Amino acid sequence: MTITADLAQAAETHARETSATPPTGPGQSSAGQDLTAGSAGIALLHIERARSGLDDWRTAHAFVQDAASEPVSVHDTSGLFLGAPALAFALDAAAGTSSRYRAGLADLDRPLAQLAHRRSDAGLARIRGARPATFAEYDVFAGLTGLGTLLLRRDPGGSALEHVLTYLVALTRPLPLADQVVPGWWVNHDPTRSAPDGYPGHANLGVAHGIAGPLALLAQAARRGATVNGHHQAITDLCDWLLRWRCKDAPGAWWPEHLSAEELRHGRSRSTGPSRPSWCYGTPGIARAGQLAAIAVGDDKLQRLFEDALLACVSDESQLARLTHPGLCHGWAGTFQTTWRAAADATTPALHATLPRLADGLLTAANTPVEHGPGLLNGTAGTALALHTAATDTAPRSGWDACLLIG
Repeated sequence: MTITADLAQAAETHARETSATPPTGPGQSSAGQDLTAGSAGIALLHIERARSGLDDWRTAHAFVQDAASEPVSVHDTSGLFLGAPALAFALDAAAGTSSRYRAGLADLDRPLAQLAHRRSDAGLARIRGARPATFAEYDVFAGLTGLGTLLLRRDPGGSALEHVLTYLVALTRPLPLADQVVPGWWVNHDPTRSAPDGYPGHANLGVAHGIAGPLALLAQAARRGATVNGHHQAITDLCDWLLRWRCKDAPGAWWPEHLSAEELRHGRSRSTGPSRPSWCYGTPGIARAGQLAAIAVGDDKLQRLFEDALLACVSDESQLARLTHPGLCHGWAGTFQTTWRAAADATTPALHATLPRLADGLLTAANTPVEHGPGLLNGTAGTALALHTAATDTAPRSGWDACLLIG
């Protein structure tokens, strides 16, 4: 890339900004064990830099210490982005194959396995009772998809991951409610959780809170040989469902963010065009999940279909113009990192050819003054990590983007 030096400089600048903010300083989340905006998430930036030889371990350790200084939460509300799982993810990213933080990780493994068992059992009981799900039950941030992502790193052959995967396979099966059969991940609230009581619910398609997240984890687990009964069928069924709801307009395919009960009944989405091309809800995240699924089941044609959808999305200037934020969740950093990961696995070089344009967009957004704090998901830490990938054109040494289910 011709702008490699500028990308490296921007990554360095953003890293300095986060390290200049003390772990307990203003603008931080009150929860250190928080990947979204707290010390555990910010530590991932400095861990990646230390593992890449760009910095020593002192800065990373300061943020890790801050996260670990609070009582570690293994409450049933804990998930990958909050509580003990968030701290364990950061420690695991730091440890790699070394002995670093091994004692702390060993202390966390057992309670995290117990947490996964409890929550999987509760989710399966809810499914047997034919009741709607909640985002917090299954999603990446607070739910079992996020816990499964951690377990796939920590104990891929363990019973805790097996329980989570069994739950996710069950989640893919249709759910019979009072007057309609709905997708198994149906929730009884609106997408923003702001509608009054009585809202009939919706099915979410995105990675952050929708079915693309579980699909990505099922695919990643299958690629690593961790499967349960019905695993590959669940992947196939979810891909078929995504293809059923794919919208095909110029310049390419895209997906609605969510579907209402009425849209399900009529078999047609009312969305008039693609949403912003983000990791969390947009075509990039969904297409990457589909690509991973296609690779897991060995379907080259299906893989090209999802890759073509992503290619059309990130080649469309009108869609890219909707990215107004530099961050990972719904900004340039997330779109770049997702596309970079997809390009590394792609069947053709076309996706890789889009990366310089996306890197340039990321650099411009990163250099635009905006108040976004030092956090991982929407702040300078996440932006710096994507800039680092763009500057080095190499996969993260710490595997930090596994928390987004793309790597």
